[in-house]
Amino acid sequence: MGFRVLKGGLLTTVQDIGRTGYQSQGFGTSGVMDVRSFKIANMLIDNPENEAVLEFTMIGPTLEFTSETIIAITGGDFQPLINKKPAPMYTAIYINKGDVLEFQGARTGVRGYIAFSCYLNIAVIMGSRSTNMKCGIGGFKGRNLKEGDYISFRIRRRYLPYFLSRTLNLDEFNQEDEVIRVIMGPQDNLFTKEGKETFLNSEFTITNDFDRMGCRIEGPYIAHKESADIISDGIALGAIQVPAHGKPIILLADRQTTGGYPKIATVATVDLPKLVQRKADHKIRFRAISVEEAQNLLIEEMNEFTQFRKKIHAPCKEVLDVRAVSKRLETLFE
Repeated sequence: MGFRVLKGGLLTTVQDIGRTGYQSQGFGTSGVMDVRSFKIANMLIDNPENEAVLEFTMIGPTLEFTSETIIAITGGDFQPLINKKPAPMYTAIYINKGDVLEFQGARTGVRGYIAFSCYLNIAVIMGSRSTNMKCGIGGFKGRNLKEGDYISFRIRRRYLPYFLSRTLNLDEFNQEDEVIRVIMGPQDNLFTKEGKETFLNSEFTITNDFDRMGCRIEGPYIAHKESADIISDGIALGAIQVPAHGKPIILLADRQTTGGYPKIATVATVDLPKLVQRKADHKIRFRAISVEEAQNLLIEEMNEFTQFRKKIHAPCKEVLDVRAVSKRLETLFE
């Protein structure tokens, strides 16, 4: 009861919200890069909010299912196929035993997410199922998935309440929106006035040096007042550090726990999904907002999630068995 990995894709790992509380001991948080897509995937199939998913980058995996389950695919649109037929994004999908899920090229975004109603049978390590590849812990054997791997399910869950209404018509990644909102600091006082103006008034380009640890961006030189070195301190998700070469590095899920370069700003939580779904050569600009504005944006997103839940559940009252509606769903998805 689970699935077999026929192809691992470029980088496919088991992730949840992350491993918190251990940075002081040198363990990074790991966790999903795009928290928004992660939460919506679990929401669509009535999973707990922090249930582990598969996260894949650039090239999706090919999976063969050995039992029935229900899945949801979110994030970038990798044009999923089930048994060579197009499958919908942002929808609860019934999977039969023997079905094969694969992906084509990315129409939008660079990272995708697959949630499973039967829950991945992955051990909890230090409070999380997330894969930390640097330390080789968590997830599936502490590494990315490879051909021949097999992951079993923890439970047998083949039905959902309100199943037929479980779809959201979302196209999440508008690549024309270049603005990434940031909160200045904590060491913006170590940059010259001109350096900060350059940071906030220039266009930057996403480079190919972009992975789960961080994203290097190209643009004009950002000047420090004096040295580019500080006493190492903790690094938050989305922190933007600027080494002596004056080019920003945005630190992400697999970032180091501490760093000795000054951090000019931190990406607002709600804009991290927009950033991590950017492709190489895409342009971005930074706009400074206050902590209060960032908090209000997060509250707005939480309210949006509440509306999503209402929309998903609204049309149907009874509990539906997926076996009874599978033929109906096949018709709907043709």
